[in-house]
Amino acid sequence: MLQIRVAAESDADAVWAMLEPVIRAAEVFALPADMAREAALAYWFAEGHWVFVAEGEGVVIGSYYLQANQRGGGAHVCNCGYLTASWAQGLGVARAMCEHSLEFGKMQGFRAMQFNFVVGSNAAAVHLWAKCGFRVLATLPGAFLHPRLGYVDALIMWRDL
Repeated sequence: MLQIRVAAESDADAVWAMLEPVIRAAEVFALPADMAREAALAYWFAEGHWVFVAEGEGVVIGSYYLQANQRGGGAHVCNCGYLTASWAQGLGVARAMCEHSLEFGKMQGFRAMQFNFVVGSNAAAVHLWAKCGFRVLATLPGAFLHPRLGYVDALIMWRDL
């Protein structure tokens, strides 16, 4: 049974265990591949982020953060980042976290959710976000330098809450 709860400081090691291989692979996040643990965790747990973890049988298998996408006149739109343990992919963890984030964002008063930079070659994420009601607003041609595929498109995706 999957449980999603607010992340605690004690979850930092589990989040890093999932985040480090994703950062090092440099295929889906626009973060430096050599980003240090402290910097990566400061990014994930940044001030202004609501951070959650997904647990299966008491083990952290996913995490997401939610934040206002912009300040001022754009503060009614939220943005998220999602992370699933590699061995738990395909088990519905990302979908459950997305559904949780949509509901949480709405409860916080956000009117929409925007993904600013979905790497187009991440077909599983693009497919899942579409299934969760997101639509592509724009394609940024060649905006992401993928380590194996070269320059690939990035997508801006949107969903009303």
